[in-house]
Amino acid sequence: MVSAGLEAMGIRDTVIEPSVDRLGIVFCVFAGCVNYTRRFYDETLRDPATASPLIFPETVFNAPASHLAALLGAKGPCYTLVGDQSAFVCGLQLAAEWLEDDWVDDCLVVAAEEADWLTADALKPFSRGMILGEGAGAIRLRREKSATRLQAVTAVVACSGPLERHRAALQIRAMMSPGEGLTGLSDGLVGCCSFDRAEAAAWSEWEGPRISVKTLLGEGLAAGSAWQCLAALELLESSPATRVWVPVIGMNQQAVAAAWEKSECSQP
Repeated sequence: MVSAGLEAMGIRDTVIEPSVDRLGIVFCVFAGCVNYTRRFYDETLRDPATASPLIFPETVFNAPASHLAALLGAKGPCYTLVGDQSAFVCGLQLAAEWLEDDWVDDCLVVAAEEADWLTADALKPFSRGMILGEGAGAIRLRREKSATRLQAVTAVVACSGPLERHRAALQIRAMMSPGEGLTGLSDGLVGCCSFDRAEAAAWSEWEGPRISVKTLLGEGLAAGSAWQCLAALELLESSPATRVWVPVIGMNQQAVAAAWEKSECSQP
């Protein structure tokens, strides 16, 4: 997560200077700090008298965001969003609102997930063929003029089961306006027929440029949506598409989509 955040901020030096005073951070996560949590409970069950209290603070959801904020010297708002795969797109929406309301000058939206046998086993109710991925992704939003901007975020659609995921995918598809020029798609397919069924049906007639990054990297949960957005930005650079949609149909909470667009507009 730290590596992704530093890259998004353009920091490559070993000595990190404090960044802008009005830097906001939104950390998005699904499973949380699984490895520290497992280690804490393991020590507690083995011998509560010798279990290290230093591990416990690292088990909470907002621990990674606090570490990153301290590293960057960020003095703006620092939030943690806990949700399903849709959390990262919701984080982008929150960051855009902070910029529009002049709470911050820059906002770093980060997502990260850890792979663990417990998390991998928890995916079985959704699909036994799904492969868990781990890693991080980060995007920095700001008001400065740029060739690429976050053009839109759709309304969210609640969904909790397979049938509701089908309905939610179709509703999100209806909200994804084509705009002018060629429109691309960075979808959330993971290469597993049973889990991909809802999205595959919704995007079956898509004719523009398309990429399915999670078929290569695995189901990265909240980080996977960050990968979709980063793939969308790459697709804008490498294809004639002038807009790329990133639909995220979450496992058990909600569905939402974001659109990235080539533009010289200075709005966030």
